[in-house]
Order: sequence, then C-alpha cells, then structure tokens
Amino acid sequence: MKPVGIFRHHRNEGPGYLGRYLDTRGIPWHLVRIDQHDELPDSPRDFCGLVLMGGPMSVNDDLPWIPPTLALVRAAVAAEVPVLGHCLGGQLMAKALGGTVSRNPVKEIGWGRVAVEPVDLAERWFDGVREFEGFHWHGETFTIPQGATRIASSEHCANQGFVLGPHLALQCHVEMTADLIRSWAAAGADEIRDACASPAVQTAAAMTERLDERVRDLHAVADRLYGRWTSGLRH
Repeated sequence: MKPVGIFRHHRNEGPGYLGRYLDTRGIPWHLVRIDQHDELPDSPRDFCGLVLMGGPMSVNDDLPWIPPTLALVRAAVAAEVPVLGHCLGGQLMAKALGGTVSRNPVKEIGWGRVAVEPVDLAERWFDGVREFEGFHWHGETFTIPQGATRIASSEHCANQGFVLGPHLALQCHVEMTADLIRSWAAAGADEIRDACASPAVQTAAAMTERLDERVRDLHAVADRLYGRWTSGLRH
C-alpha cells in the first residue's frame, strides 16, 4: 500500500492524533515538511491519500508553495485520490476547488460546539454524532465549493466542514492531542491576548480545563471521520 502523504506547514502543526490513528491500523504515512522546504510531489499518485494540516498563514498569502499545493489538490480530486484538510488544509481545498477564503466574522480560538448538518451525507460521515466540542484556531473561513456539501457549522463560523465524494475538508481541528493544545496555548499567548474581545476566544486556562476528557471525546469524533476517509484510500 502506498503511504498517506501528510503535509505539514508549520513546525507546531504535526499530524497529532491522525498519525496515531493511522499507525494503529497499519496504514503507512509519510510527512512532507513544507516548513522545512521539502519538495512537493509532482503527482498525487505517489500516495494513497493526501492530508493537509493547519498553519498560521493565509491561503491568500504570496507563498511559493501555495499554487503548487492547490494544483496538487485539483490533481488528486481528478485522480480520485482522497484528500483530507484540517483548518488551513480545508481552506486550501476550498480554494483549489473554486471556493473562496476570507476573514471570518470573529476569530475562533479554543473549544466550541460544532453542529452536524441534518443531511444524509453528514450523518454518514459522523456516524450518529449530532454535535461535538471541536477545537478551533482560525481567523478566516471558506465558502463551500460548487458540488460539495456542507456537513458541519458552528455559532461563529457557518462552514465548519464539507465533503465532495471521498474528500473531506474541516475548518475545526479534530487531530488535536493534549500536548498539542498545551503547546499551541503557550506559543499563541500573544494572539490570544490580542483577540480576547472575540466571543469565541478562550484563555489558555479555559482551553486546558478537563483537557484529557475533552480530547478523548474529540478523538471519538475523529475516529468516525478518519474511518470514513480511510475507507476510500487507494490501495
């Protein structure tokens, strides 16, 4: 089986729980470190699936790796190689598929409820979950590309996820571990302070309350989404 290609855009944005999920199921994966100037593959066919992680940059920034990443997403969709995006990764998918990415009405940082859309496709991906407490860290949002279906939303961000065939784009983070959350809270202290007026921004202390319990519940949701996504991987 070819590996899953996981694209990291920032040193603090590793695969997190997704790596553990793949390892326990014997699914190989390869980390492409965009932040370390690893070369993007010429073709998505080198992998059984592509995963785009998050990052503090915008997909609208003038960065040399963004245009080839968008092209790679389009090539993967054309070749039916499943793509999965988390936060920035979901925004890259949206832009590659004809959507737009712009400023969200408010910045979301920390835990917040995510509602699963009452449509059959969302039911199939979430496997009975109606709502969950997701982890958020974003100031921008995507529109739903033509032909895709919105599967999740939240009070402060209408588009929390969409699917298009075997491809899944998320605005929220379901890959978080307790260690990642602690690391982000420490590294993002200035951003948290500057955005504290937002109704959707939590303090570091609030983020880490009941952390093990919250992360365990989040992983139960991730198991459903990752299970559905990996069932479509090309062997």
